[in-house]
Amino acid sequence: MKLTAQYVICLQHMCNTLASLGKLKKPCPKVHERVMEKRQALHFLPVLAVASFLIKISGSSSLRPVLTGPDLAFSGPRVVFRCVASNVSPPVIYELIKDGRVRIGRNRDFQGGQVALFPIKVTAASEGSYHCRATAGGTREISNGIKLRVVTPPSYTRVTSEPFPPVAYEGSRMALSCDVEMGSHLSYSWFFNRKEITSSTSLPFHFVGNKLLVERVTPEYAGNYSCNAWTSVNEIKRISSSTEVQVTIKVYVSKPEISFSVHKEGTGYHGNVTCWSTRGSPPVNFYLLLDGKEVDSATAAQTLAAWFLVVVVPELDMGEARCRVKTENQDLTSEPVNLEVVPVGGNVKVEVEYLYTADSKLTTARLSCHVSRGTFPYISWLFNDSVLPSESHPDSHIQPILPHIAFADRRRSLVLTKLSPEESGYYRCRARDNYDDAGPWVESAAELVQVTVNSMSQAESSTETPPSESFCMNITEAVTITFCCFVLLILVVGSACVYKMFENKQAHTNSVPANSDALQSELTHQSGGNTADTTATDCDVQNQITEVTV
Repeated sequence: MKLTAQYVICLQHMCNTLASLGKLKKPCPKVHERVMEKRQALHFLPVLAVASFLIKISGSSSLRPVLTGPDLAFSGPRVVFRCVASNVSPPVIYELIKDGRVRIGRNRDFQGGQVALFPIKVTAASEGSYHCRATAGGTREISNGIKLRVVTPPSYTRVTSEPFPPVAYEGSRMALSCDVEMGSHLSYSWFFNRKEITSSTSLPFHFVGNKLLVERVTPEYAGNYSCNAWTSVNEIKRISSSTEVQVTIKVYVSKPEISFSVHKEGTGYHGNVTCWSTRGSPPVNFYLLLDGKEVDSATAAQTLAAWFLVVVVPELDMGEARCRVKTENQDLTSEPVNLEVVPVGGNVKVEVEYLYTADSKLTTARLSCHVSRGTFPYISWLFNDSVLPSESHPDSHIQPILPHIAFADRRRSLVLTKLSPEESGYYRCRARDNYDDAGPWVESAAELVQVTVNSMSQAESSTETPPSESFCMNITEAVTITFCCFVLLILVVGSACVYKMFENKQAHTNSVPANSDALQSELTHQSGGNTADTTATDCDVQNQITEVTV
């Protein structure tokens, strides 16, 4: 048997490895690479078998190093990694390897079974994957891996807003961010007016990373917001708190309204145009437009109203005025109003309207005063020539003339809320210009309002049987009775006629000529009686119909 040179070299290397591990008691014999005899090669066959067996034994007792240590650590303090390979004959060399290529430290165990310690100071660069490499008796193995994450405590936390500055209009989107200058592996907590926003109170808030989102803000979410950024390692918590940020929610301004008033100073007149909005957030800029041109402006910083003075002349049209309101994202204009002052004059008239309940009960009377001419009329009411309420005695302790009255529509309407005989009398209204206290009055004619006990009792009794229902019932009964009488009359007259016709035919057949005159006289007499009866009956029917009509 002849062995190749490659096989001899492999056998020589295996023998040397076993010798270095102390598995062979004698050194390996020298093997020549060039020429080997068949007999010499056969001598090495037992050595090859033993070598194979020893390799299996050595493989069953591998190093198997184990690495322990933290997987999460704060930046700054020191942490310790530990590596040990049990049941290994010393000496053992331990190395701590980072990311598979960087050696962090090296220890030797000359006694066997000793734990190798590798303390390191944690920095941001310490984050990575760590392994332990153990070497003993020419064998080298790698341990399990530990991935270390370095946690940087948060610092310099602050709240930023979008939009900035933190001012948003109702219905718009708002986003607040909890930003830190330094920090990693962070969690966040949010506070609204120093109360934490929890899962039970989160609506309409949404948490996305370090952001607090509100899709459609409303004025009730205006206030102070703050946040905490925090992280935790082994139940040790590091927190950084921000300062409060005030968020303002603005309300959109409603369409402006306009009014016009006049006051008199001496012999001159001055007009006052008032512009206002019913809702919105100040400040608001108001502008006065006269015939489409801007003539004045004012800024309402605290309220939603502005006032403009204009010159007016009675009975002269000074133009068309409008109010305009402007904000950073709104531009609205009011309806127009004519700056024309027409003095009170013409006809003044009072109209009375009685009001009933659903069951036709009279309850209230409303009097309206109509003035045919005048831009700013002041209405005054009189009852039996006494002013209502008593303008000469404005004090509250004076007993009013009529206690149950109310005014409406700028005193244009007088409502008698309770009707009794004491409200009966003559009512008049009068009008003058409200900007001229010394101006002349224009009065209406007196209108009588009559309330009696009888009318009140009739109104109360009408709840049992309304007059309209009683009248309808009487007509129905009369028509029914009339129809029955008419049918009865037809039956009686028809029966009488049939009977007479039958009797006349029988008499014509059996009677003698001598009796013809008597029979004719009798028939004439009966016919007259029937005619009289029919006439009388017709008269009765006509009388009944006449009574029904009445």
